[in-house]
Amino acid sequence: MLSDNRGGPWGGGGDNGGDGGDGDGPRNPWGPRRRRPAGESDGGPLDELFRKGRERFGGGFPGMPGNSRPFILYGLLALVAIWLAFTSIHRIGPQERGVVTTVGYYSSTLRPGIGFSLPWPFGGVTKLDVEEIRTIAIPGGETENLILTGDQNVINLAYSVRWNIKSPELYLFQIKDPQTTIREVAESAMRAAVARVSLDDAIGAGRSSIEQRVEQNMQQLLDAYGAGVKIQGVAINQSVPPDAVNDAFLEVSAAQQRAQSYMNGARAYALQQTARAQGDAASFEKVYAEYRLAPEVTRRRMYYETMERIMARVDTTIVEAPGITPYLPLPEIQRRQQPAPAQSAQPQPAQPAQGAGQ
Repeated sequence: MLSDNRGGPWGGGGDNGGDGGDGDGPRNPWGPRRRRPAGESDGGPLDELFRKGRERFGGGFPGMPGNSRPFILYGLLALVAIWLAFTSIHRIGPQERGVVTTVGYYSSTLRPGIGFSLPWPFGGVTKLDVEEIRTIAIPGGETENLILTGDQNVINLAYSVRWNIKSPELYLFQIKDPQTTIREVAESAMRAAVARVSLDDAIGAGRSSIEQRVEQNMQQLLDAYGAGVKIQGVAINQSVPPDAVNDAFLEVSAAQQRAQSYMNGARAYALQQTARAQGDAASFEKVYAEYRLAPEVTRRRMYYETMERIMARVDTTIVEAPGITPYLPLPEIQRRQQPAPAQSAQPQPAQPAQGAGQ
């Protein structure tokens, strides 16, 4: 608009003059500028700055008609920056590990923090939570899991396996389906462990040893496979007979408990009798020691004590000695000496005198 002005204070559009004449007058600032050859400059810094800007943007500034190439260039640069930012920069959480792959092959493992990799599709990062404890329930649902014991009995066993990721790169690339592999290894190890114990151990006190044995066997097998997992524990949740024989098994268990109770009572009685015998033996040893010191006195005292215990329970006393009656009815004499119980006096009917009616 300024370049096409024809009505400035210096008049119409000449090259230099205000009147558009021969150029002897003052220069018209609103008039058209004189075209200079390429490379020529009037020495002004502002003109030089504009010229360099036009050359940088392909001969014009963004937004000018016929100059769409800078917008496309900026858009491409922005897309490249976003592509690099979202596919090359990775944030790894405190409980995570990042497995880096380059052209589909394992490259490295990223620790918690900010990590870098080649952009997609040349590189990638798979994040795995290595501290999460995962649980597999066997058999799962309400189905029975029948296992044969060492004494040819069958039990219904339900248990769970707790595990986490130990080596992320092995967990991703060594085994196709780690969870299925862990389940199958757990079933194999459990059947092998139960086959070595009896039914009573499998449903009773031997369950803890079975759990430890299964955990050790599972860890050895998975390490041999290179699964990259760590078995945290095995817990037996249910160990009962099958439903078809559960009632009979309960009756057998009750009978076994009664038999065990009787055996415990017999052991207690035997211990009591043994303790009493040991006490009697110790007492006899003490008496024997005194007897050896004074045999006659001890013998007489033992005789008197024995006779007191025996004669206290009988009613007849016989003493064989010269000048003494052989039979002494002592209990009868004692009973006679006891006063007879008083009887209540009852009035007697009057008897008629003899000869009164005669």
